[in-house]
Amino acid sequence: MTIFGTPIESVYLILLIAAGSLTILYILFGDIFHGIGEALGYFHPTLVLSFITFFSASGFVFEKVTSLSSYIIMALSAIIAIILVTLLNVFVLIPLSSAEESLSYTEESLKGRVGKLIISIPENGFGEVVIESKSGMISKPSASYENTPIEEGKQVLIIEVKDGVLYVVPYENNRLYNEELGNESGTANLS
Repeated sequence: MTIFGTPIESVYLILLIAAGSLTILYILFGDIFHGIGEALGYFHPTLVLSFITFFSASGFVFEKVTSLSSYIIMALSAIIAIILVTLLNVFVLIPLSSAEESLSYTEESLKGRVGKLIISIPENGFGEVVIESKSGMISKPSASYENTPIEEGKQVLIIEVKDGVLYVVPYENNRLYNEELGNESGTANLS
């Protein structure tokens, strides 16, 4: 079979090379074209390019290896491409998109969390606090909520977040327990 005087094998090969090249460009510059994918809905550029790649690759291989009719090869290649693109979308792209969202955090979500100072906070100054999370360690600039100095290594409670700075107060795990017992040392009074 020929299309515009070109053998179908050559058409498949040209499509494969073009789709492969566009896929590499999309990987490198995908952030620029991210809006296009959002506007198209289901026809995401990744899915379209992978369909063309799978379609042309299987068509080229079937034309070279089998003696089936070109129309049957086209239909078979389209079915294979649809199946592979669906599997790619369901088992790779959708889980990846939800994984990216679960690793992110907002500054508002840091309120009420406990962290550890790695750089002490001077009076009316700034330090740095580290917060452990499921996705790793978060390091943010911090200041004392009460404008008092806080020493390095202390645990702090995040009270407020303004302009990327965490406003913190010193935090003790057993503060309420010790206040109920009436002592400041942190040990139970057994007498």
